[in-house]
Amino acid sequence: MKLGLMMRDVVVAAALLLAVTSGTARAEPDLGNWHVDTGSDGQITASLHASNKLITGGGALGYSPVLTLACRPDGDPRWSEWLKLSDSVSASRKITMSVIVDGGSKVDESWWVGPRGRMLFREGDDGIKRLVSASRLTLSWRFGLLSGRGEADFELAGLSEAIGRIAASCKIDPP
Repeated sequence: MKLGLMMRDVVVAAALLLAVTSGTARAEPDLGNWHVDTGSDGQITASLHASNKLITGGGALGYSPVLTLACRPDGDPRWSEWLKLSDSVSASRKITMSVIVDGGSKVDESWWVGPRGRMLFREGDDGIKRLVSASRLTLSWRFGLLSGRGEADFELAGLSEAIGRIAASCKIDPP
């Protein structure tokens, strides 16, 4: 009889634990594969790896470019987006980035080239606005005049939740 009471207590405790953890999991917004973080400079970021891989210059390894959306709590402009690469582009200041949202028509934008040509970035909230209701993003660029093109595909599930979270952390409205 004593063993039966102990087993009943264990079952009740397990059921309570399951109910509590299930309720907690549902309270968090679904960020999909987005990773939200705060940098040492106070910048709030949401990052996502591309669903495809690019082959490095030597051809031995592949990597997924990383798209990052960021908010600066006290900066101007407040919003920015960047694409982090493992291979560098040969441009030194600006590059043309072809952007396709949800399989629509291609739009060419001017993006800045970051340190060592391994980061391409764009500032302002208009880039973030175009993505708020999107489910897929394709970015395409040239590595150099005689080099090929790079292309990164992103499945944007959880994006609106990630933007909401970084906007709340920056204490501003989402774009």
